[in-house]
Amino acid sequence: MKQMPFHGIRLLPVAPRTKLSHDSKNEPWPTKPADNDMTNPSIDDALQPLQHDVQRLLGRCLLRLQQYERLTKAIVAHHDISGPAHALEAIRAARIEDTATKTLGTLVGQLLGSYVITAGGDADQHDQDQPVDVISFRMRAQLSLSAEDYARTQDELRDLVSLRNSLVHHFIDQHDLWTVDGCRAAQDALTAAYTRIDQHFEQLRGWAEHMDQARRLTAEFVQSDVFRDLVVNGIAPDGTVDWQAAGIVRALHEAAGELATEGWTPVAEAGRWIAKQHPEQLPAKYGCSSWRQVVHESRLFELRYRDVDGQRTAWFKAREI
Repeated sequence: MKQMPFHGIRLLPVAPRTKLSHDSKNEPWPTKPADNDMTNPSIDDALQPLQHDVQRLLGRCLLRLQQYERLTKAIVAHHDISGPAHALEAIRAARIEDTATKTLGTLVGQLLGSYVITAGGDADQHDQDQPVDVISFRMRAQLSLSAEDYARTQDELRDLVSLRNSLVHHFIDQHDLWTVDGCRAAQDALTAAYTRIDQHFEQLRGWAEHMDQARRLTAEFVQSDVFRDLVVNGIAPDGTVDWQAAGIVRALHEAAGELATEGWTPVAEAGRWIAKQHPEQLPAKYGCSSWRQVVHESRLFELRYRDVDGQRTAWFKAREI
């Protein structure tokens, strides 16, 4: 391809544009800059610093509101999570995604009655749609208030939502930012608004800290021997035993399945078998001094004595329910 020579660009003179005079319009000159632009250099030097401070104060309020919304989303997403153990992480991620686009008004509505409840309210809503053939888990944190405190909190949060909407959508309409007095009134309003927003934020942060503390304590408890004894062995923290849920009872059933003769199993032989198969399941763990006492205290087995080779031995079998 043949290259064309480059000779540069020659700038042509352009006649200056003539500014339209006031008389060339059929309407008077606006008394305020077009589009309410507070950065317009024609604004009086005494007014512009006030307008800039109004912008700063408004921005401070909006940033604090965003912090409030962000923390509210975290509480709404995490205070009540339930489902099959293998799906909990996906469920948590879905709740986070669901709250991401919610407005503050919607979030406050979800917070009330779900996380913030009245004392004596229905705090035990059972999940009817949870599968019954898999291990499921539920973690829920709630803040219980008296009816009076709940009503006051509800009104205060609704006022906060109204304040947020007013600042975001109507602030310029409510304040004359083209006069010194109007700017000073706006400064006072924004200072008062920030105080209210900040008080709500500190209240919400306190709620979040309590929820986080409850989660940490729950995690510590779940990993403790006390929790294992409660869930696996049926032993409550006060030492009482739920015998139907007791690990030692399950071990006795297993032993009977291996050792029973015509439905009956020697207690001593079952004890020796369990010592090998489940060495952690000992009578002393359940406040008993012998295997016979375990069989007797559980009330879940029949106990009989037989003479074997001249010795009196204890035998057991499961009671029919």
